[in-house]
Amino acid sequence: MTDTDEKLAALLPRLRAAQWLALDTEADSLHAYPEKVCLIQISIADSDVLVDPLAPINLDLLFDVFNGRELIFHAADYDLRLLEKHHQFRPAAIFDTMLAARLLGERQFGLSALVENFLGVKLDKGSQKADWAQRPLTEKMEIYARNDTHYLKPLADKLKAALEAKGRLAWHQESCARLIEDCSRPVVVDADAVWRVKGSAILGRTALAVLRELWHWREKEAIAYCRPPFFILSHERMVDIADAAAAQQPFENILPPKMSPRRRETLLEAVKAGLAVPAGQQPEILRHEFRRPSEAEFHRFREIEKRRNAHAHELGIDPTLIASKSVIGDLARDWDRHAPDLMNWQRELLK
Repeated sequence: MTDTDEKLAALLPRLRAAQWLALDTEADSLHAYPEKVCLIQISIADSDVLVDPLAPINLDLLFDVFNGRELIFHAADYDLRLLEKHHQFRPAAIFDTMLAARLLGERQFGLSALVENFLGVKLDKGSQKADWAQRPLTEKMEIYARNDTHYLKPLADKLKAALEAKGRLAWHQESCARLIEDCSRPVVVDADAVWRVKGSAILGRTALAVLRELWHWREKEAIAYCRPPFFILSHERMVDIADAAAAQQPFENILPPKMSPRRRETLLEAVKAGLAVPAGQQPEILRHEFRRPSEAEFHRFREIEKRRNAHAHELGIDPTLIASKSVIGDLARDWDRHAPDLMNWQRELLK
């Protein structure tokens, strides 16, 4: 494990000299809140390396080595968002093996399935939900972590050759560039939407005011105790408590049975605060307006969908890779406005 500046200094020249770099990350989102990057796995031609971002080391030096290189990932979306959020790192280019597999028409595109199908190696999935913040890592966790990047280069080579043979390598390159762009955009939090959890659409305004207070209470508890919010109180219980409180019905039986007296007391204070919100300041009930498409729009939708499905069938890929139904709906309403948002290869197929 690279967990000191001395070990990192010894590693950096080897990474700089490497012809390729395969990367993965592990976080503790199932065990802590907010999550953090707990492990960075790197494979090069002669070794698989684990870097400890929880250790007091200068990771800027590591990311400097990554700059300007094409990095090999599998299912890079979450990794890119983590690295952008916690380390302000954005790669210049990536090769995403999951994206490559999907563009080749593979129906099973998890890493284990691809490694087994293309390389004949069966991987152990046993540590997927492990607490990656624990130290030291168990031997089983280390093996699992190293395997996440060990096979990426030979897998990428096979997938790249297949993409070239099918004339889809440019599609993959454009898709990877779009993924980097999407994952680098700042997350915009809608303060009036973030607390509207699943099930809240059935609530009246008083119950919504209680739910909003409960959500903010749960956030504070989750951060204070470094536990995911669902460990504090589930969405379902919050909705049920808010509904019962607004109806002036008892809700103590809805509370988790092992809730501490302090937590129970602060939860009750949140409920009282929600009930005390004046009627004019209570959250609005959201009404989603449905705009019925015109006959012309409906006809264009069907034509675009037909072209999409025909190309997808011919190419042997998932139709949603070309365009989702919502995207087709946008294109049917206003092609000139929304077509520029498509990638070049998608737009060519849908013309």
